[in-house]
Parts: sequence; structure tokens; C-alpha cells
Amino acid sequence: MRAPFTASHTALKEANMCILTGSSDRSIHLYNPSKSSPSVPKSGLIQTYSAHGHEVLDIAVTDDNARFASVGGDKQVFLWDVATGRTLRRWGGHFGSFDATVRLWDCKSQSMKPIQVLEEAKDSVSSLHVVGHEIVTGSVDERMRIYDLRMGMVLVDVIGHPITSTTQTRDANAVLVSTLDSTIRLMDKGNGQMLQSYNGHTNKDYRIRSTLGMADSVVISGSEDGKLYAWDLLEGKVVSTIDEAHGGKVASAVAVNGVKREWASAGVDGTVCVWGMPD
Repeated sequence: MRAPFTASHTALKEANMCILTGSSDRSIHLYNPSKSSPSVPKSGLIQTYSAHGHEVLDIAVTDDNARFASVGGDKQVFLWDVATGRTLRRWGGHFGSFDATVRLWDCKSQSMKPIQVLEEAKDSVSSLHVVGHEIVTGSVDERMRIYDLRMGMVLVDVIGHPITSTTQTRDANAVLVSTLDSTIRLMDKGNGQMLQSYNGHTNKDYRIRSTLGMADSVVISGSEDGKLYAWDLLEGKVVSTIDEAHGGKVASAVAVNGVKREWASAGVDGTVCVWGMPD
């Protein structure tokens, strides 16, 4: 039986000073939060991207912030040009990894066929994190898989609960894993052992995303109780909480700004909030 994942209203990716969101209204919005204000909440809107015929499930931005990819419930994957708002490429037949596969396409090729399909997962692939030649995935089948594309190998770690989020540390030695038992785990990539766990938030039904901040010294996550939590990475202790961040509704996604001491959260209330890092 599949875990009861409920799609949130907002997926989130923050790059430099701008925030890119995708939501159940089928659109993707680019905001500059420095131009917005409480009295004029939409004044920071820079661009709207519309092509999906169903809710937007996830977004990934290139390192140079010039392009981004989006996947939706319409089984479509789009590659966008940030500046012009045009779709550069489109690939179909991939239902946001609900088909239990990971698909790789060549963005320079005109072929619509994937160059590789990774089919090891036994249930929906809920999270994907690409760093260099490695692909880290989390699945509802309770397993984290690390694909080494250079070596043609896959490492599998049984976490024991459906996975909602995976994020690799900057030194590439560990992976932060969120699961539906209201626990976030820091897993050693080399031996698969748990280095630390983080609790206090609620995550039993939704795909809640967690992330790392402040040079990987802090773990940040939303929660189904509408709160936001920050933990000390090494000690596993809660260092900060924000109550009623999204009107008491599910806070589903977080992203950290790599330039400023700021981070953003998105919730099923359809809002995105920008916060300062905890001291």
C-alpha cells in the first residue's frame, strides 16, 4: 500500500536573491522578495511561467540560474529559460516519479527518449538530489539509493520508513533524510550508519522537505503542525522554532539562501515566507 502522500500547494527553490515556486494552480512564479511588502504582497513578482496542464510537483534550477526544469501531474517535464519564460525542451510520460523510475535525458539532443532509466525503486520516487556524477534518491519503498554514474553502481540503504526528502551534505560524506515517522536522519554515505536524528516536528502524511543551512551546521524543516524547526546538526537539538508560520497549516518546503543569512518556507496555504537564520 502506498504511503498517503498529499500534494502541497507550493514547491520551492531559492537561488541567489530570488524565489521560484510551483503550485497546484499549474503555474510557476519567480519572485524577488526584496521588492515585496506586507501591504503589496505581489509586488515582488518578476515572471510567471505557464505550460503545465496539472499541478507542478517539483522544480530544479541550474547552477548558473539561467534555466530550470519542472515536472507536473500532467506527466510532463519542461526545461525553461528563466529570462524569456520560454520552454526550451519538453519530455513526456514521466509522472513525477510516481512510476517508480528515475529518467535521464540529454538536454542537447532532440530525442524525446531518455538516455537512461533507473528502475530499482519498488514504489514512488519522492526525492531526487543530483551532485556531480551522483544521484541520491528517496522512495516510498523506504530505501535511499545512491547512483554513481561514473562507476555504474548503486548503493541501497534501508531507512525503514517512506522517505520524503534527501539532501547530500556539502562534503558529500552524508545525506540528510526525512521520513514519514516524523524523524530526520543524517546518514553516513560510506557505511549507511545513522550519525544523528532530529525530532520534534510532525511528518506523517505530507511530503515535507528538509534542508541544510549555515555551512551545513543547521538542519531546517517544515512540519504538518504549521511550525518551522531548526536543529543543531551535530547535537540534534532544536535551536529555533517558528510557530504559526503559515497560518497553522502544513509547512511543506524550505530553501536556504547561499548568499545571505536567510531562508524561505512554503506552505499549503499558498504563501512563501522569508526568514533570518537563527543566531
